[in-house]
Order: sequence, then structure tokens, then C-alpha cells
Amino acid sequence: MAATDEEKADIAGEMEGEAVSEEQAFLPQDEQPSEKPRAPGATRRYWFSVAINTAAAVGLVFVNKQIFEDQALRHAQVTFAALHFAITAGTLYVVSMPAINMFQRKRLGVIQMLPLAIAMILSVVLTNASLAYSSIQFYQVARVLVTPCVALLDFVVLKKRIPAMAALTLVPVCVGVAVVSYFDTSAGAASTTRGTSPLGVMFAFISLFATASYTVMIKQYHQITGCESAQLLLSQSPVSVLVMLYIIPFSDDVTVWHTISISTWGVIMLSGVLACLLHVSQFLIIDGAGPVASTVVGHFKTCLIITIGWFHSQLPLKDGSMVGILLAVGGIIAYSMVSMEAQK
Repeated sequence: MAATDEEKADIAGEMEGEAVSEEQAFLPQDEQPSEKPRAPGATRRYWFSVAINTAAAVGLVFVNKQIFEDQALRHAQVTFAALHFAITAGTLYVVSMPAINMFQRKRLGVIQMLPLAIAMILSVVLTNASLAYSSIQFYQVARVLVTPCVALLDFVVLKKRIPAMAALTLVPVCVGVAVVSYFDTSAGAASTTRGTSPLGVMFAFISLFATASYTVMIKQYHQITGCESAQLLLSQSPVSVLVMLYIIPFSDDVTVWHTISISTWGVIMLSGVLACLLHVSQFLIIDGAGPVASTVVGHFKTCLIITIGWFHSQLPLKDGSMVGILLAVGGIIAYSMVSMEAQK
């Protein structure tokens, strides 16, 4: 039996590539529209959105990495995430106003959104912690493991299977991440602030399951509530901020914010602006193109972040990390192609 448009959209969401922490947690691509023709004037707007989205996604990773190089801010992860959630909620509220009308608001209960909000907090905070203690290339390569984790949870929770060939393409993904983990945590690499520490590896793998769980929950909430991603995000972000206000006194060293310099505050605000641009441009991409185009954009961002990450880390390329990166990225691209072909 041929797959329905909704089933194709769900599979396309899993293939998105899980490019960036903020992006994957705030905008899980589980319900993307099928490919559709664009109006003559929409093509230019679509490519402009792609350019803004790519620049914001890449910039957000590197700006957040710079913020987390401050040892004090590494111990204020929940507060940092709460700030971004608040900016996200404000941005979505503005773009949903009648004057802009990017999407229609849908009112959902706080208790109903609480499990999803908690899953969102765990996903974002743990992912940012991984970035704080890892090199950018390891952080980004590790994110591709979200796809195998989602496939595993779908099988365990929803009894949903993927094609055998698609499952085989995930083998080099796992091997590649293991290779990068080995070389990136070597004594020479981990000895710098831009290398990867064992703590970074631990946060990375814990965050994978948190993000995968959040992604599976998002699918269930779409079915239960009938909401779009933007509507769910607008409903859950304020709830997440409310929950974090109770967590912050126990998890963070709130005194560090009194010692933050004006320049550091500027970088933090830049991070918030990039997050806003990322969210708005992602909605425009989803509206202007289907899952195939969106998946290609996601893979391009992954490759771009890894490439720039090498220059940022200033680590040598004489070890086997490059082999691991090629295995992981090549495997996830092959998974996308096989999965899309299976749905034709």
C-alpha cells in the first residue's frame, strides 16, 4: 500500500538531519508539507529564507560555543535556555499577530503541555551542555545519531519499522560517530577548551535520547492536538520558562550574571537574535518547500558547521577524525536518500 502524505511527512521529519541544538529542539520537522510548486515571486523569497536560515543556524552554534567558553556561564545552562525560550515565545507571539499572520494561535492547557515542556527543557539544556564541553565538529557529528535514536524509539514505542536498507545505512553513522569520539577525546585534542572532554561525550549521548524522546512526543502531540509545529512551540515555550524558573535556584549559579560584562551581554543578545531569525526563516522554508528541499538544506548546514568547526578548533587533520566524519555524514545522507526512495 502506498504511503499517505502524512506518513511521508513523518519520515521526512526524521530525515531532517537534526542540524542544530536550538533548531532541532525548537522546530522538530515531523510534519512538513509535500513538495508543491511555488509562485513566481515565492522562489526568491524561499532562497532568501534558506540563506537567512543557514547563516542563523551556523552562527548560533558558534556564538553559543563562544558564550560557553566562559567557565562561569557553563554553570548557568538552565538560565541561558530560559532566556532563549522567552525570546522564542515572544517572537512566535509577534509573528502570529493578525498584522503578520504567519500562523494561527491555538490555546492549549498548561497541564497538557507540561510533559512536552519538560522534554523540551531536557533536550535543549543537555544539548547546550554538550556544546559547552565538546569541539564543534564532534558536537555536530554526534547530532546525526538523533536519527537512529528516533528510529529505535519509534520501533519500541510506536512499533514503527524502517526499511531494511535504511537501517543498514545507519551502521556507518554509528561507526563514524564512534571514530570521531575516540580521536576527539584524545589527550592532545581534549587538552584545549575547543577539544572534547569526557564530560562533553557524556552530555552528547544523554542529550541524544532526550532529543529523540522529545521528537517522538512531538509526533504524538501533533496527532492528539491537531496543532502545527509553530502552534505547539508557542504553547510549550512559556510553560518551559515557568518550569525553569523553579529549577534555576537549584541548578545554576545565578550570581554569575552580576559579573557579566557588557560585551558578553551583547553576544548573548546576538544569540537570541539568531534564534529568532532561525525560527522565522524555518517556518518560511517549511511553507515554501517540501521535505526533500528541507532535508537537503539540513544536510548542507551539517556539513558547513563541521567544516568551519575544524578551522575554529585549530586541531590537526592528521588523525582519523575525518574518516569518522565522512562515515557519519555520508551514512545519514544515504539514509535520507533510501528513505525517500522507499516512499515513492
